[in-house]
Amino acid sequence: MNQIPHFVAGAKVAGTAERFGEVFNPATGHRTGRVCFATAREVALAVDAAASAFPRWSGTPPVNRARVMFRFRSLVERDLEALAALITSEHGKVLSDARGEVARGLEVVEFACGIPHLLKGEFSEAVSAGVDSWAIRQPLGVCAGITPFNFPAMVPMWMFPVAIACGNTFVLKPSERDPSAAVRMAELLKEAGLPDGVFNVVHGDKEAVDAILAHPDVAAVSFVGSTPIARYIYATAAAQGKRVQALGGAKNHMVVMPDADPDQACDALIGAAYGSAGERCMAVSVAVAVGSIGDTLVERLKPRVENIRIGPGTAPGVEMGPLVTRQHLDRVRGYIDAGVREGAELVVDGRGFRGEGCEGGFFIGASLFDRVTTRMKIYREEIFGPVLSVVRTPTLEEAARIVNDHEFGNGAAIFTRDGQAAREFASRVRAGMVGINVPIPVPMAFHSFGGWKHSIFGDHAIHGMEGVRFYTRLKTVTARWPGGRGPGADFTIPATK
Repeated sequence: MNQIPHFVAGAKVAGTAERFGEVFNPATGHRTGRVCFATAREVALAVDAAASAFPRWSGTPPVNRARVMFRFRSLVERDLEALAALITSEHGKVLSDARGEVARGLEVVEFACGIPHLLKGEFSEAVSAGVDSWAIRQPLGVCAGITPFNFPAMVPMWMFPVAIACGNTFVLKPSERDPSAAVRMAELLKEAGLPDGVFNVVHGDKEAVDAILAHPDVAAVSFVGSTPIARYIYATAAAQGKRVQALGGAKNHMVVMPDADPDQACDALIGAAYGSAGERCMAVSVAVAVGSIGDTLVERLKPRVENIRIGPGTAPGVEMGPLVTRQHLDRVRGYIDAGVREGAELVVDGRGFRGEGCEGGFFIGASLFDRVTTRMKIYREEIFGPVLSVVRTPTLEEAARIVNDHEFGNGAAIFTRDGQAAREFASRVRAGMVGINVPIPVPMAFHSFGGWKHSIFGDHAIHGMEGVRFYTRLKTVTARWPGGRGPGADFTIPATK
């Protein structure tokens, strides 16, 4: 049985025999490993290692920190296929999707390679007679990341490259469901020349999370996961005086206008709703059909949904793999049951899926609901599975109201040929990321990722310049040198003279 260790101070560290979790291959249902669960004491050892490494690392010139990121980027590219296979073996997503995940993570590494430029401050000469002023950004100290199962490489890479490049040290607590990618990235960072203790990995459950939130030497916490946990992370860590960015759940809507190209919209919905079995925080789970396009959209979606190729993520030509655990499979089935009970029209039922080679895995077919209302459970709650709901509405104004009234505001999209409609929607919609004829508007690394409403807690989004701001403190220096003013005390606030 594969034993998945912690990684602390540059070395793999075994956990206690009493605390561990089980890791499965979702495509077969077989247990493939045991992952150590950290106690509060083991978390403290990781934080202590990071705190000890901080003075030297924060004093390392940014250009040298960038060179470590350049080398890390090359090593990830070298091992991309192996890393993607590792992700597929524990998460279940198809290999092409796993490769794409690593590539989107590498974009943030590439962004972090520009840290000497990104950390350039501001300088104002002669703000007063003989007085200059400048602003600089300095690292916080030990930062922590608590990341979800659905992107075991990408989401951590949206955090730690920026944090480390800014001069911080880092403790990562990845999902216990697919933890191996985090340990492998720690090994690659060490190979890239990152000093021991700058990046550490601890595995675990709520005990490990609470230990991170309570530790006095952790200055900042980044989190991605469900809204209830995001709210808990934010409230608990903020009460301890920590800086927090906590990204929560989503219910992403795609508004389809009557003038939209129905084939283009259908293609977009198939990929955005069912890619990665819907286990994406930016997955489109609601299609809002405006006016006359509803019948056409459902008519064209039905055969496409029924013919999605489902199977193990390593099989050639497969478009959708299994769900991550049997418990999550049961949860998604329960939502489909609820939709039927509440009166939604189940156009395609994925509950009865049976595929060759899928007998022991955590598979479910793609499902499509029509005539869903905003009162239904399948509309209100995040399912995080391959279930698409079609809501019908007569006008764009009503469609925008539907989107804006939902408690989540992660992403939203509109498909239309009408520039004015698109412009109005983009301006009025209350969501952090908006797509116009783009179904999954995940920003590139040089912009920032984050939602609105109950999809985020805290003031800063992830990566991009928002990431640099989150992982640094602003310091403003005002200086006058001897001889710059006459003798005598000045009892007023310094001002222009």
